[in-house]
Amino acid sequence: MSKLKSEIIKYSKKLNNTNLSALRSGNISARGKVNGVDGFYITPSGKKYSSLKPKDIVFVTLKGRFDKNKGKPSSEWRFHQDIYVNKKEAKAIVHAHSTCATAVSTHQKSIPAFHYMVAVAGGEDIKCAKYATFGTRNLSKNILSALKNRSACLISNHGQIAFGSNLDHAFELAQEVENICHQYINALRIGIPKILSKKEIKIVLGKMKNYKKG
Repeated sequence: MSKLKSEIIKYSKKLNNTNLSALRSGNISARGKVNGVDGFYITPSGKKYSSLKPKDIVFVTLKGRFDKNKGKPSSEWRFHQDIYVNKKEAKAIVHAHSTCATAVSTHQKSIPAFHYMVAVAGGEDIKCAKYATFGTRNLSKNILSALKNRSACLISNHGQIAFGSNLDHAFELAQEVENICHQYINALRIGIPKILSKKEIKIVLGKMKNYKKG
């Protein structure tokens, strides 16, 4: 699994390089197995991404177990665990404290269909999970609720989270969410934007499914 660990380090550094998350903020994980046990590899707690080595990446089982002698996983490992348990299609997760997504999340509101690209998360809007202290099971529950029929959401007063079929897809989705939030903030500076109809978003969702299959 050294290749998977290297991929996690690559995208962790990319969090910094693309300004999606600064220093130690945010975290990244990917599904994996150790000795036949299902789980996920995740970035460690408290280490700068620029200094990460393969030995620093921590394996956590789907039951939430990990070897403390091999390092401490990110303090947010619980919501990664819960997403993998409840979302079989999730193979990789990117959590970021990206500037615009975090700014919008402080208003604790979903992003409406002011632009058709909100459908990139899988629905007619991008939900905002209710606030709970970071690293808690309550936060996991709130995130799972916001991710119902979605592959990305905001987290109140915190940031955003996105998952995908691999690290590249999850990271790209996180970038899309950040861009949408940037556009939304700018739209609000002019006034309240016009919202696309549910009928139109339904058409867009259909087109996006076909596009992804292509």
